Amino acid sequence: MKIFISGPMTGHEDFNRKEFNAEADRLTRHGHAVLNPATLPDGLSERNYIDICMTMLSCAEGILMLPGWQKSAGATTEYHYAYRVGMPVYTTLNYPPVE
Repeated sequence: MKIFISGPMTGHEDFNRKEFNAEADRLTRHGHAVLNPATLPDGLSERNYIDICMTMLSCAEGILMLPGWQKSAGATTEYHYAYRVGMPVYTTLNYPPVE
């Protein structure tokens, strides 16, 4: 399954890349193709990040919400998009099935 990772980045040390990358590794080990926004380069505008992430999300078959996503404007936007289009929503406690 192609899974997009969503969660808080702004205001976190190194944009929370450690948590994003740990979940990306876990998903990959379980056979999923991972769309990970933490791999994007520094230095883009907020609009660039939003545009890229929404494009990545539109290619996904599911979304994994990291802890604290409810306090992130970007992550809540991604959640609402996924919900609206009927995409499965997972968390670190309600994990996607192993491929």
